[in-house]
Amino acid sequence: MKLIRPLAALALLVASALPAASADAMFPPGLRLGMVPLIGLNKAKTFPGFENEDGSVKVLVTELPPAAYGEVASAFNANPAGTGVKQDKIETPAGLAYFTTESGKAGDTPVKRYSMIVPGAGFSGYVAVQIPENATKIYTDEAVRQMFASTVTRREVSVDEQIALMPFKITDLAEFKNVRTLAPGISIILADGDESSGFEPKPYMILGLIGATPQQADDRARFAQEAALQIPGMRESRVTMSEPIRINGQQGYETRIDGVSGKDKTPVTVVQWIRFGGSTSLRIIASAPRDQWSNAFTRFRAVRDGIQPKG
Repeated sequence: MKLIRPLAALALLVASALPAASADAMFPPGLRLGMVPLIGLNKAKTFPGFENEDGSVKVLVTELPPAAYGEVASAFNANPAGTGVKQDKIETPAGLAYFTTESGKAGDTPVKRYSMIVPGAGFSGYVAVQIPENATKIYTDEAVRQMFASTVTRREVSVDEQIALMPFKITDLAEFKNVRTLAPGISIILADGDESSGFEPKPYMILGLIGATPQQADDRARFAQEAALQIPGMRESRVTMSEPIRINGQQGYETRIDGVSGKDKTPVTVVQWIRFGGSTSLRIIASAPRDQWSNAFTRFRAVRDGIQPKG
C-alpha cells in the first residue's frame, strides 16, 4: 500500500496535466491560432502563448508565412528519420500537424523542447514548448501531444482586439480593408490586399515601435536612410527624398524610396516615417504601386496623423 499511494498520486498529477477534452481552446490575443493549454498553464505575460505560475514551462504561439508549413512538410517527408530530433505528426482540428521532440538546455537547466507547425488560412501556425526535465513526469510527452491535438485556427481576429494590443491608439484606419497583427503589441499591418494575393499590388502600411534611435540630427538622417533601404521585400531601391519633419508636434524624419516589390516586381513608391521618442520611436512604412500613389499618400497621412498615445 505504501508503494501504491505515491504511484497513484503521480498518476493523478499526470492525468490532471492533460488538456480537458471538453475545454474550449484559448487564443493568445491577436492570433488566429489557439489550443487547450495544459492544466496549470495560463496566458503568458510577456510573450504570446501560455506559461505556468513560475514561468518555467513555456508554450510560445505565433504565426509564420503560409509557405512555412509546406516547407516543413517537405523536409519531414524527405527525411522521415530526422537528424538528431524525434519527428512525428498528428491530426488536429486545424489539419495535419508536424512536430519534433528534443532535449537541450536553457542556461544550465536541462529541458525538453517540442516544436509544431499546422496549416492555417493564409498563414502557418507555429508552437514551441519548453519544459524543465524536473517537470516532465507531470508534463509528459503524451500530455504535450494531446495539447497539440487540440490545436484550432480562426479565420479572423477582430480589428478592435488587434488594435487594443498596440501601445498607441490608431484613431483613423483610412478605409483599409484588412488589419493583421504581425507581432502582438509590437507591429500591425493595414492593407487593401491580403496574404493570399500578396500585399504589394495594393496600398498597405506597417505600424510599429523600434528601439532607441540616434539623438543627433546628422545621425538621425543617416539612420532613417539606412533603415529605409533595408525594408524587407524591396529591390532596386533608390532614395528620392529624405528630410526632417514634425509629426504630431514631435521630431521626425520622412524618407521616400522608389523600387520594385513582390513576386510580380510591382513598381512601388514607399514612404517611411520615424517619429522619434525616448526609449522607443514610432516607425511607419507605407507602400503603394506608383500608379496609385497620389490617392494612397493621402490615406497614409490620415493614419499617421491619427496615431495618438494611450492613457
